[in-house]
Amino acid sequence: MKYKTILITGGAGFIGSNLAVAFKKRYRDLNIICLDNLKRRGSELNLALLREYNVRFIHADIRCPEDLMLDKKIDLLIECSAEPSVLAGYENPAYIINTNLNGTVNCLELCRKHRADIIFLSTSRVYPYEAINVIKAKELSSRFEWVSGQNIPGWSNNGFSEGFTTNGAKTFYGATKLASELMMREFMANYGIKGVINRCGVIAGPGQFGKVDQGIFTFWMLAHYFKKNVKYIGFSGKGKQVRDVLHVNDLFELLDLQIKDMAKLSGQIFNVGGGRHSNLSLVEATRICHKISGNRIKIAKDLKNRPGDINIYITDNKKVTQATGWKPRSCPVEILEDIFEWIGKNEALITRSVL
Repeated sequence: MKYKTILITGGAGFIGSNLAVAFKKRYRDLNIICLDNLKRRGSELNLALLREYNVRFIHADIRCPEDLMLDKKIDLLIECSAEPSVLAGYENPAYIINTNLNGTVNCLELCRKHRADIIFLSTSRVYPYEAINVIKAKELSSRFEWVSGQNIPGWSNNGFSEGFTTNGAKTFYGATKLASELMMREFMANYGIKGVINRCGVIAGPGQFGKVDQGIFTFWMLAHYFKKNVKYIGFSGKGKQVRDVLHVNDLFELLDLQIKDMAKLSGQIFNVGGGRHSNLSLVEATRICHKISGNRIKIAKDLKNRPGDINIYITDNKKVTQATGWKPRSCPVEILEDIFEWIGKNEALITRSVL
């Protein structure tokens, strides 16, 4: 490991805390600092886990530059902090702009001052929803599937590559993440910072407190475990929308590879997701959750699409695989089984603190 001290923003969140623990397990002498404002419900439950692995926690907010005046030099920043909810941006654009854009600029300033490298976790939401939804699709028994033979730059039946257009409305969440990417590239060009941008699809796994507008597959398993009613939203209420899903452990393996080869990979943008190896619709998620949990729940229908809804998103991992050799390992069943096992081990805590 070339770095001595890594700062993870959003470090008490699902992704940040999982990455912190994974790095400490693999590199015992590595100094990990997790910074988080603990705004998201459930993030405070990860503090005990961070302490267990000797990860330093700082209660701070990336929106406040004064909070980023650290007493220790960092070598690498992994930027996991964001408001990931599409609906939150629709309801309060100023909040999401301040968090996802201004907060990222403050993190980049920290990198400049410390001469630290950066890995930025961006999102597939940088791609515009109208351009995604106009791709012709057919309705199968349990999912929507693309029609083959369409000539669309940056798209194939394998999914969306980095060459797909970013022109068009993409939700405030997607817009702030794309704007952050642009600012990061300016900081890199002007100050010699090395960095990599990962545009991630859905990420899931143990430790995620899923909500209806973010962390959907964990939310779905939580509903089955605790026998809560849910509903299929939009696209005629059939639950056939498809997303790829990546296990958070697979994300860690990629970041570990990128860190080891930062000099070569710096400046690159990668689409990162479950791809064709790991994707499912809500109908398919329902069947898997029922089989794993043994519980059948009531699912209502809401026919109205929400702002920015898309019918299919699958990542084309070709570029990142060619650059690093990385491929996702876990399939949807394995991911949902891991989530179910985590819920079972933490049922009392989840019930008392989150539900």
